[in-house]
Amino acid sequence: MRVVLAEDSVLLREGLVRLLEETGAVVCAAVGDGTELLAAVQEHVPDLLITDVRMPPSHRDEGLKAALDVRARFPSVAILVLSQYVELSYASELLAGASNGAGLGYLLKDRVARFEDFADAIRRVTAGATVIDPEVVSTLLTNRTATDPLNTLSPRESQVLGLMAQGLTNAGIAKTLVISAGAVEKHISAIFIKLGLQPGADDHRRVLAVLSFLQHGG
Repeated sequence: MRVVLAEDSVLLREGLVRLLEETGAVVCAAVGDGTELLAAVQEHVPDLLITDVRMPPSHRDEGLKAALDVRARFPSVAILVLSQYVELSYASELLAGASNGAGLGYLLKDRVARFEDFADAIRRVTAGATVIDPEVVSTLLTNRTATDPLNTLSPRESQVLGLMAQGLTNAGIAKTLVISAGAVEKHISAIFIKLGLQPGADDHRRVLAVLSFLQHGG
């Protein structure tokens, strides 16, 4: 796996390089701002881009904007965005184009300290999955309003959608909830119907369901 890493904190950047190398990845470039990020992606066209949301000079959303630019110009590059806090608007903006290219992920930096979680997120995003940090999912489930269309889901359907948002496959959801694969398929079909997602490619509808989860859940 070839990776471009963008993180303005030198200490964290060096730590991430070591973690990535432990997973067997090759870090093609490790840079500190959005301009260098774009140049590195253009030069190496990696399998995966990992970037912080907040980058110099304003430390607001330069990393996210650069990631969206990469998404438009290099749709084959998987993207994992790191954030210090749960920022739902950033997650929604990133995932808006999730169905048009490689895998996408939004992970809190605290998760990086848990090597197995970090390595698993990298693996799933690079494999094409859409992965959202479990804490973001929990925040969305907690903050739903009475008019939220997701309130039409049953508790089990909400659990299934939350695990879909974390990037789990049907088999992974079945194992986590200790139910059959057939039951998972039925729950997902019900979710699609309740969210008004018309029949089509299952992968596309999964992404749309997760995006609805982000947009309405917060």
